[in-house]
Amino acid sequence: VTTLVNCPQNPSNRKKGCSKRARVLLASVEEATWNLLDKGEKIAQEATVLKEELTATLEQVRKESEALKVSAERFADDPCYLPKREAVVQAARALLAAVTRLLILADMIDVMCLLQHVSAFQRTFESLKNVSNKSDLQKTYQKLGKELENLDYLAFKRQQ
Repeated sequence: VTTLVNCPQNPSNRKKGCSKRARVLLASVEEATWNLLDKGEKIAQEATVLKEELTATLEQVRKESEALKVSAERFADDPCYLPKREAVVQAARALLAAVTRLLILADMIDVMCLLQHVSAFQRTFESLKNVSNKSDLQKTYQKLGKELENLDYLAFKRQQ
């Protein structure tokens, strides 16, 4: 998007006629978008919260991706025509906004999941106060350990 917008003011240092082909760039954007949609659909299948919002956002990304494809193909046929360049810029910005919404929503779902696990850990930790015998203490402590391992795994997964 930035390259398309700033092109007249700041021309590229590349030798003229040596820029990447528009169709090659479009193919790489399409591939990245489809990979994102594939992962988003997997998250939507597993999601227990915000499922409808996630599905709607995935559909919006799909729609904006198709709009970019159409306008980019028109632009590739006539790259010097300013209205076609502007249409590609607008479509790219719309796709970027939709992808941003998708990433924010996926992050919200991830944080909600983490918070649920933190709450479960806190409840188990609080239940240690009410333990009356050694057997219950061992069971509660083992449960606490499992929940802590689970939290550690989820936090690790989030950092990847």
